[in-house]
Order: sequence, then structure tokens, then C-alpha cells
Amino acid sequence: MKNPLRILLNVTRRLSIKDKFRLRLPAIRVPRIPFPHIPFPDISWLASHAWFSRMPNIPLPFKRIRTVLRKSLGLTLLLLSGLGIYVIVAKPWPLPFIHGYFPILGLESTHVYGWLRELYTKDVILGSAIGVMTLALLTSLILLVQHPMSALVALYLGIKASPMAVLRSPITFYRKVVKVRNWLLAKIEYLNSESAKWKTTFSIMKSPYSLLTKMGFSPQMALGLIFAGSTVGGGVLVNETILAERSFTNGDPGVYAAPHDVPVSYVTDPEEDGYNTLRIDLGSTPVREITIENVSVGTVFTGSALPSGEQNVVDVGGNVITGGTNTRLEVGHLIFEKSRCKKLTLTDIKAHTLIVRGNASDGQSIAPSPGTSRMRAIGGGHHQAAAMVHSGGTFDRIFINAPSSGVNGKIGTLRLSNLYTKGGDCVLNKITAGTVEILLNEVGMGNGFATKEFVIATNVEAANLTVQDNVEVTIAEPATQ
Repeated sequence: MKNPLRILLNVTRRLSIKDKFRLRLPAIRVPRIPFPHIPFPDISWLASHAWFSRMPNIPLPFKRIRTVLRKSLGLTLLLLSGLGIYVIVAKPWPLPFIHGYFPILGLESTHVYGWLRELYTKDVILGSAIGVMTLALLTSLILLVQHPMSALVALYLGIKASPMAVLRSPITFYRKVVKVRNWLLAKIEYLNSESAKWKTTFSIMKSPYSLLTKMGFSPQMALGLIFAGSTVGGGVLVNETILAERSFTNGDPGVYAAPHDVPVSYVTDPEEDGYNTLRIDLGSTPVREITIENVSVGTVFTGSALPSGEQNVVDVGGNVITGGTNTRLEVGHLIFEKSRCKKLTLTDIKAHTLIVRGNASDGQSIAPSPGTSRMRAIGGGHHQAAAMVHSGGTFDRIFINAPSSGVNGKIGTLRLSNLYTKGGDCVLNKITAGTVEILLNEVGMGNGFATKEFVIATNVEAANLTVQDNVEVTIAEPATQ
């Protein structure tokens, strides 16, 4: 027989601490008391009575009656509150216009005047009267406008929503600002996309013109070829010069006030206007770079002539100002290279370094003088003009000068390369430069070595001078193209 004490110990170990100390409350059942059944007499037989069947079915307009009563009560309160406010504010003392109605209302005049005296002399009564009249006025307005319960519900909802509205007002304002911002950004993105589409369209439409100018054709010849090709092919090509403004970059002849890329005046029809000049007027604004390359100048192309009274096809330098102060060009680095000139003349130039190398000429006179010019660079910071670069095109003359009295033109780098000229001289004068390089040019007009077509005058000064591999050979002017 097992020990009862050991059995009790094993059972206790299996129980958790929660089970050891759990107190079970006794379940108490509450008796249900049934509601007594009260029988009501059956009156359904009345519905089948002949008297009820003869009664007309007249619907009563309870809603309309309630509305009429509400508005009547509101109008009465409005009149009474208006009269009370008049009595309180206007203080009509005595009341002659209602004095005769006191007996009808069963009031004594002395009692009424006593009440009014109490009203006007005691602030507590006056304040209470004002509050009651104001409440009556508001109540009358509510009754006339809408149902009182609807007004109370609306007032309750407004009071309930006020704290959260105050707390959420920054968030609400921010969401409205974000909505306006998104609308504005959407419009800007739409305009940007439309602008990009139109830009791409114009680029595609002007590509034939750009290709022809890159190949060396003049703007006028490129235009003629485009329209001729469009007539033969039956298509329609739009010229860049029609779609865009005239500009230095596109090689349009005209007068350019550096650093502006758009001419201040331009040539519409060279044959009609009589000239086709590319002119740059330099002022007080420094230009980082001016590059003109791969152009035909002067009478080297068919139908061209120099402007009336001009002898130079390329004229780069300062100006003699009548009645004012003469000007010069200040250049950091001047490069004149790979060009063809009838005559090339350098005069009145002051440079730190002068390099003359690899030039061939039909007679030359190179006689620069020693100088003391310093090294030079042209800067302008944020307000310095960007580069003016042009490649390709035909002009009767290239003219770079400083026309304003006492204002020197300033150029960081001036590069004139592959200028194919005929009919006039190439002249560089009145220039102050850091470095001047005259490289690989061909100069001559086929009249022998006795006349000097390549001339560096004695008033050209340089602190450092390099003259190398310059030869005299028979060179004639090129044929007209």
C-alpha cells in the first residue's frame, strides 16, 4: 500500500505556484424575475367597423405646422428682443407712445416707471437684462434660420472640432502649401518638356544648314543649296537663320559689340547692302577668348568685293580717335597661324614674347626691336565674357577694334587660324600682348622678292624674341573660288 503522504507531495509538485495560490470565487446565480403579462383587450374589430371605413384619409402636415410655429415663435422673440434692446439702449423716458396701452395690459404707469427706474439705476439688473435680450435675439435668429436642434448639433460639433482644428492647422496649412507647390512644379516640368521638344525639333530642322556651314560653305550658299534641294526633292527645309537669331557663333556677318553673340547691326543681303563684314567692337568688358577660323575673306570667293574705301581684308588692333584718346588691344595670347594673305604687316606691337616661325613669303622684312614689356594675362572674374568662337563662312572683311575713346579692348586669347584671303592686306597694329605667335603663314602676291609682303616693323618690341624657319618663296595670290 502506497503512502498517502507521498502521493499528496507528488501532486503538490506537479501544481504550479499559480495553481497553489489561486482562489476560486463561488458562482452566484441571480434569479430571473419574469415581467408579468398584462393582457390588453382586442380592438382590431374596430378597423372593420363601418364608421371607420367611412372616415376620409386626410394626412396632417405636421412638419409644415411645426415650421410655422417655429418661425412664429422666432419672429415674436425677435420683436420682443428688439424692443427690449431699444428700451435698454435708447432709454425713452417717459414712454408716451405706449402710455395709453398700460390700462389695456392691466399695468399701472407708476409700476412701469418704477421698473424702468430700477433697470436704469442698478447695474446688475441692467447687465442681466442685456444678457437676456441678447440670448433672446440669438434664439430668435436660430429659430428663423433653422431647427434649434440642428443649430445645437452644429454648435456642439464646432466646439468639439475646435481643439483638433487648432492642433491640425499647421499640418493643414502645410498640405495646402504642398498642393500649391506640386501644382507649380507640374507646370514648370510641363513647360520644360515642351521647350526640350521644340528645341529638338528645331535642331533636326536646322541640321542641313549646320552641316553645310561646317563643310565650309557660306551662309548664303548653304541657304541656296537647301532651298534648291528642297525644290528638287519636293520637301520643305527650314533654315537656321530663320528659326534663330543671327549670331557670331553661326557665322552671320554684322557688327558685334563684344561680348554679345548677337549683332547690333547685320547684313540682310550682301549684294543689296554692299558689304559682308564681320566686325567686333571691344569695350570695357574683357573677353576670355575670340577664335575665328576656317573662313574665306576678301575677294577670294565669287561675287565678293571689299567695302568702299577699305584696303585691308583683316584689320586687328587699336584705333586712332580723332579728338579723343587713342586705344589699343590688350591681349594675353595672340595667335595668327596657317593663313593666306596678300600682305601681312605687324606694326606698333609691344609684347613680352614674340615667336615668328615657319612662315613663307614672297619677300620679307623682319626687324623687331628689343623691349621691356611684362608678361600679361587678361582676367575679369565673374563679369568676364565667355568665349566668342566662330568656324566657317565667307566675309569681305574681318575687323576687330576698340572704337571707344580711352577704352582699350581686352582679350584673353585671340586666335586667327586658316584665314584664306585675297584682295587686301592683313594688318596687326596697336597691340599690347603677353605672347604673340606668327606661325606657318603664306604671304605674297607674286611680284618678286624686291617688295616685302611680310613685314614686322621696327616699332614692334619684344622682351623675348624667337625667329625661326621663315623663308622667301614665290607665292602668288590664290585663285577666286
